[in-house]
Amino acid sequence: MEGGDGAGKSTQAQRLAAALQETGRTVLRTREPGGTPVGEQLRALVLDHGNGDIDARTEALIFAASRAAHVQQVIEPALANGTVVVCDRYVDSSIAYQGAGRHLGTESVRTLNEWATGGLQPDLTVLLDVDPERGRDRRTAGQATEDRLESEPDTFHQQIRLAFLEAAQAAPDRYLVLDAGRPVDELAGTILHRVEKLLP
Repeated sequence: MEGGDGAGKSTQAQRLAAALQETGRTVLRTREPGGTPVGEQLRALVLDHGNGDIDARTEALIFAASRAAHVQQVIEPALANGTVVVCDRYVDSSIAYQGAGRHLGTESVRTLNEWATGGLQPDLTVLLDVDPERGRDRRTAGQATEDRLESEPDTFHQQIRLAFLEAAQAAPDRYLVLDAGRPVDELAGTILHRVEKLLP
């Protein structure tokens, strides 16, 4: 699951995992940054306010380090056991946020993450497309504070949105792009239908 902040990725990841489990499949739902003990500590380090200035390269490396641990310790063992892995964010987020949003260059960040993950790619990337202003309204409803990245201005989030859409246009067979403003149940049904086509 990919998309800007407030797109509803976590909700759809949970809905997809639950629907697949109801069909008798073994499913792992996980998230990035995080997914491992060290990953959760890195998540807090890079997203929480109060850790001082974190420059763009350091930020990109922290996300890549968290992802490397996640792939090696969690995702690859699950896949080896025939488990369906539903991940809330993956490499595309780093390419969009640090590559485009932080102006590090999408190819540089892609290369870093290919090394960190050993080249592991999703069979399908669901991109929930959300307008930055709408995303801000959705994520701040009932939420006291935003994390470091969420609190960036809408211009930053617009760059990220465009980077996600460009990635999807470059590899349309690997992406399912959906308007995040559609009803939750409708989105969940569309996603499940597409994922079921990929499964034996």
